[in-house]
Amino acid sequence: MRELRAAARAQPPSRAAARTAGVQARRQVADNRRAAKAAERATGTRAAARGPAARTLSKGMSKAATVRDRAVGAARQVRDRAAGRAVASGREGIRQAAHRKRVAQLAAPARKAARKALRRSAARFHGRRAVAGLLAGALGVLGLVSTPLGRKLRMPSLMHPGRRLYRALVERARTAREARDAEIRARLEQDEEAAEQQAVAEQSDDEQQIGDRVERPASHIPAPPTHEGAPQVSTASGFRFEEYAAEMEAAAQSYEPDNAMEILAMIEGLPMALGSVANVMKILSERADEEFPLHKAVAETFRDCFGAVMASVSLAEEMGPVFRQVHEADIARHEDPRNGLDAEKGWNV
Repeated sequence: MRELRAAARAQPPSRAAARTAGVQARRQVADNRRAAKAAERATGTRAAARGPAARTLSKGMSKAATVRDRAVGAARQVRDRAAGRAVASGREGIRQAAHRKRVAQLAAPARKAARKALRRSAARFHGRRAVAGLLAGALGVLGLVSTPLGRKLRMPSLMHPGRRLYRALVERARTAREARDAEIRARLEQDEEAAEQQAVAEQSDDEQQIGDRVERPASHIPAPPTHEGAPQVSTASGFRFEEYAAEMEAAAQSYEPDNAMEILAMIEGLPMALGSVANVMKILSERADEEFPLHKAVAETFRDCFGAVMASVSLAEEMGPVFRQVHEADIARHEDPRNGLDAEKGWNV
């Protein structure tokens, strides 16, 4: 399902382009309908037969139509701003999710090391407690003699020496463990802060790579007038991403693996493939800002696509371990067969 959704998103036009085109088409139809009615009222066959009262009312209707058109335009601007805020909020959510995923990736080694250190600290504490138990047991044998003597002489220092030694050693070991654990957790917090700063720095570098580095005119330059018979400019290009994506989709539909191990190899290669697609978005964003005569907003959309594809790379990296975990026994028959592949085939059912 994820692959199908990714393929659907990659097919042109994009969701944003389709949404914008649909809105513009509906508005154009409404504008044309209103313009046709206004033209019919103004230049129709019945306009010449109208009297003075009808013409005066027609002028009032024309003014009302102008007010109505202004209200429609204002309402459209409000809807466009609301749609822009919704799209910006969605992009910010994707950007934040990718940031959290990157922070988790950078902090994962530190967290793993901290867990190991905490387990070693706990093992050390329990070991010292076991040694304290042995020493207390050996001293407890002496306590069999010293405890009754201490009771008779009313000297608590001679009573239960094993217990007192065990409590003292265990308390010392517990204090040392708490100090070690506090140090480990403090180091982990420092590593997590460093991972957060590194993720922020990487995001800042990406934003600087697609910054305001191209000199653009201070005002809009009008396009040259077009007329019938003008030569048409071809929009064909040497790089048509949709054709390569269509070839990949056709290959996925006709894909017939020989065995499950081939599927495993394909899944483990997905992160590299998606990384290449992400690099395409990054290259296009850089060239759109540096070389192509495009507005900065276009480069920013390429950058948003780059972040979204990089988020899918993180998800694809989890597919291989999940596949190996749930099919561990089946994979072992191929990677570590019992008495060779020929002998393992005896279990083929």
